[in-house]
Amino acid sequence: MAKGTDDTIAVRISKALADRIISGAIEPGARLRQDHVAEEFHTSHVPVREAFRRLEAQGLAVSEPRRGVRVAAFDLGEVKEVAEMRAALEVLALRHAAPHLTSAILDRAEEATKAGDKSRDVRSWEEANRAFHRLILAPCGMPRLLATIDDLHAASARFLFAAWRSEWEARTDQDHRAILTALRQGNTESAAATLGRHVQWIGRKPVKTASGGVREAFAIVG
Repeated sequence: MAKGTDDTIAVRISKALADRIISGAIEPGARLRQDHVAEEFHTSHVPVREAFRRLEAQGLAVSEPRRGVRVAAFDLGEVKEVAEMRAALEVLALRHAAPHLTSAILDRAEEATKAGDKSRDVRSWEEANRAFHRLILAPCGMPRLLATIDDLHAASARFLFAAWRSEWEARTDQDHRAILTALRQGNTESAAATLGRHVQWIGRKPVKTASGGVREAFAIVG
């Protein structure tokens, strides 16, 4: 099999597994078995190993000596780290994006917020929330920064789905509205301050484990 083909298959496998890990379909601590993955994707172990390395680089999997590769677990410290990184980087992106935000972009961001308010499940809320953040940050024109923020949003989504996968309460996002109001008024610093606080708020709730126990789950809900 050609190296280029292996790389293409590895990307496809890593994306598919990442989606399952982020959504909670594969739970933290679950073992990722090369044989099973290779069989599912009708390929050899070579691209599977590369896919696993990609997942490790994303922080979604860990390789343990003599135990193979497992889905990475996470704790409150990691949730806080992602929240603080998001706050710093999204505020930076917003300051660069603000001069380029048009009324049309802000109107689309408002529609995304309204869609989030109407969401009745965590997945549709997360999609609407991510759309809002992308819309107001994308005009910064800094692709490396935006790619890093996208990775942090994927981590946020994983925390969120782990905590609220089975139930979700509709909510009205007043922070998004405050950010939009400040941006429409040309008050970038007020919008940036609200955004920084917004993405650092961490929710917590008890969730049932696969073994029937209960654990405390933490998630970024902004």
